[in-house]
Amino acid sequence: MTKDRRISNLARVLVRYSVHARPRELIALDATPAAEPLVLAVYEELLRAGAYPIVRMNPAETTELFYRHGKSHHFDTPHPIQRAMAEHLDGSIHIESSPNTRALSNVNPATQARVSRSTRPLREKMIRKKWCLTLFPTQAYAQDADMSLAEFEDFVYAATFADRRDPIAAWRALSRRQARLVRRLRGARTLRITGPETDLTLSVKGRVFINSDGHHNMPSGEIFTGPVEDSAEGHIRFDYPVCHAGREVDGVRLVFHKGRVVEASATKNEKFLLAMLDLDRGARRLGELGIGTNYGIDRFIKNILFDEKIGGTVHLALGRSYDETGGRNRSALHWDMIKDLRRGGALHVNGQVFQKDGRFRK
Repeated sequence: MTKDRRISNLARVLVRYSVHARPRELIALDATPAAEPLVLAVYEELLRAGAYPIVRMNPAETTELFYRHGKSHHFDTPHPIQRAMAEHLDGSIHIESSPNTRALSNVNPATQARVSRSTRPLREKMIRKKWCLTLFPTQAYAQDADMSLAEFEDFVYAATFADRRDPIAAWRALSRRQARLVRRLRGARTLRITGPETDLTLSVKGRVFINSDGHHNMPSGEIFTGPVEDSAEGHIRFDYPVCHAGREVDGVRLVFHKGRVVEASATKNEKFLLAMLDLDRGARRLGELGIGTNYGIDRFIKNILFDEKIGGTVHLALGRSYDETGGRNRSALHWDMIKDLRRGGALHVNGQVFQKDGRFRK
């Protein structure tokens, strides 16, 4: 079988650019067996970089079995190895590689919420270290995207620049473009999102916009910040289904007052949406506002890793803020939802149009 050079290119980007692995660092590599070609390529690249790779390649079915047969202590207490890994790892690369994206659809949301709460301290430790999330193409993701596997592979490797001669140079160029947008947003006080069934205002005064350029997400292509926690006012309807914990929620409409969701509805899986909003005190507040800049990702594929980067969209995340933005919201939840501005939408900054119909104004 001919080796796909795009896989080795992606491995090089993940190791040399995204986590920038150094000699003797402990780097965890998480995936399912479906991602074996990329796991092997990343493992080799980590060794070449002098790092210690720690491979955790569990069958996807183990998560389903965990929720089906786990006891209370499994859901409420991380085991000692998990705690030790969070303490001693220098970084991690997680490769999404599910053979069934709906495997957890019938799991009790309350149980998922318990696990999320119990593992929150570990996640908070890990996000302060080097980490990157990526995806290996599987039939399940291709089906969700309404593509053949070959078409989906082309889509993924184009979005990650792995099909280019020098993908790392391409990511550095994107980083420079986004840095210019971040400079334009310095001093921003208020943002207003308008569009079909949407008029939402929030404050970003004193907050920092982050250039997400492929170090934590691969692919990337967004700039984001943490809104002032009590500032969101208005309503928004999200254009695309949103997936979380193996469930798809569609037709989401949220109403905010003094930063808090006071009304919420969905045309599909509304019960799950409401359960997540009641997860903890921070779940009804915004932790992130992101602006997609990757115009190479031009279609919705039901995977937030790609969808939130679509050029001409914005996304809001309920729940946890990222510390580097100045955001202060604390929650076990972080749930991104996308608003498409390409058809009649606009983003206003300090009362001036910053983006209209999906294109940035000069």
